Amino acid sequence: MAGITHSDIVKAPKVLLHDHLDGGLRPATIVELAAAIGHELPAQDPERLGEWFVAAADSGSLERYLETFAHTVAVMQTVEGLHRVAKECALDLAADGVVYAEVRYAPEQHLERGLTLDEVVDAVHAGFRDGCAEAAASGSPIRIGTLLTAMRHAARSQEIAELAVRYRDAGVVGFDIAGAEAGFPPTRHLDAFEYLQRENAHFTIHAGEAFGLPSIWEAIQWCGADRLGHGVRIVDDITGPSAGPSAATATGGTQSAPPVLGRLASYVRDKRIPLELCPSSNVQTGAAASIAEHPIKLLHDLRFRVTVNTDNRLMSGTSMSREMALLTEAFGWGWMELQWLTINAMKSAFIPYDERLVLINEVIKPAYAKLVA
Repeated sequence: MAGITHSDIVKAPKVLLHDHLDGGLRPATIVELAAAIGHELPAQDPERLGEWFVAAADSGSLERYLETFAHTVAVMQTVEGLHRVAKECALDLAADGVVYAEVRYAPEQHLERGLTLDEVVDAVHAGFRDGCAEAAASGSPIRIGTLLTAMRHAARSQEIAELAVRYRDAGVVGFDIAGAEAGFPPTRHLDAFEYLQRENAHFTIHAGEAFGLPSIWEAIQWCGADRLGHGVRIVDDITGPSAGPSAATATGGTQSAPPVLGRLASYVRDKRIPLELCPSSNVQTGAAASIAEHPIKLLHDLRFRVTVNTDNRLMSGTSMSREMALLTEAFGWGWMELQWLTINAMKSAFIPYDERLVLINEVIKPAYAKLVA
């Protein structure tokens, strides 16, 4: 729909399920916090630093992409640093029209200066509370739940899972594992996932981003993931003439034979397992060649439970509004498709069902009805 602009999309309510706290810092904040602790940065000017993060992440390699976090994590080792980063995250998301977000971070990554795991969680939650309160006072209310992440190459997943359960009535809505997929399958953390299931706790698993179908299969069938972090490689289990970037043939736009879903893809679609797709990030890490060739179009057309997300706003130089604008430009999507993505995400959130319904029926649908009219 040609009439939709980026500024229009900013005004629309959005729901974000896959956003890393340490991947969304303001460059100016990094410069100030780094100076306070003596951490050396690749650039001192905030604008140039922001450009460096995007360029360094734009390598086509997940491993290289992850290296950029050394600088953001370094300035998130104190109560003050964590509080500021979380508060600014809430304000930035609210300013972009996000009404509900689940922001994830790995407490074990923030212990270098003597903080305990509980102190890390308390500092982050205090920052989110203050940021949400300030955003609401300025007329842009937002609700934020957190996901506690365990690093898949480490051995603290059980401890972090127990931390998530301990804080689940104080802001934590779920658990996650993240980090390089290759060589670190989710089944290495099976004890943590089985513990979470016994505790009736929610969790998502990074799977199907840099590694393919085996990672997705293990995350779902062995570990019991509620959602798939990325999950973009599920298209490897979809075959047929229409499984490419365009489903139309060159002759009059008629449809070719429908795509054929394999057993795993069918299971994911049939069970309505949400896919936390992150288009710009997927292009940066080589999971997709371009936005126009991203499998989100095919998965949308096949009616998978598709959601759109930012992943790391700093490294991708992006926002929820930008991600949606890129999709409208690439695929001609309009307000109906953006509403579909938004409601999909709200349905898939880790907060109670009745609270999801309130946001869908009282915030999201009324706002989109005005936009569509």
